Amino acid sequence: MTNRFLIYILLISVTMLGLFSCTTIPKNATAVNSFDKEKYLGKWYEVARFDFKFERNLNNTSAEYSLNENGTIKVDNQGYNTVKNQWQQSIGKAKFVRNDSTAMLKVSFFGPFYGGYNVLAIDEDYKYALIAGGSLNYLWILSRETSIPEDIKTKYLAIAEKVGYDTSKLLWIEHDKKK
Repeated sequence: MTNRFLIYILLISVTMLGLFSCTTIPKNATAVNSFDKEKYLGKWYEVARFDFKFERNLNNTSAEYSLNENGTIKVDNQGYNTVKNQWQQSIGKAKFVRNDSTAMLKVSFFGPFYGGYNVLAIDEDYKYALIAGGSLNYLWILSRETSIPEDIKTKYLAIAEKVGYDTSKLLWIEHDKKK
């Protein structure tokens, strides 16, 4: 083998590694420690999110988390597309990046491609959560109900802004339809 061929193989390997790995948490963010995945399972409503192509035009959005037999977490996202006037569903899986007690996960809806899913804040009753993606382009506020108390909202917005999020870009989600 020539050195040129070895360099070519090395470059392809590094490129592939970059494609199949992801940054899982923004630089200034910290995932919740002492996380209880069992308490997190169940249905959550999106109260607010940053707009991005996979949820564009969706309202009445929710996520339901349950355990798969292999230990990963099933992610069942649903929302009502206001342009197509129909419900949409996307099912994926989530895996913990470190351990089950650190709320730093990676989520996939498309085979080997994963994105960060990080719980930055959660109340002790697991009713409200602040979620960061792998970059400052993804942010969600979730609730077990379709709304969130003003004091929790204020607290979560402050945490997000401290990390570096521009919270003025948040979409506040309507929950006016039932499936």
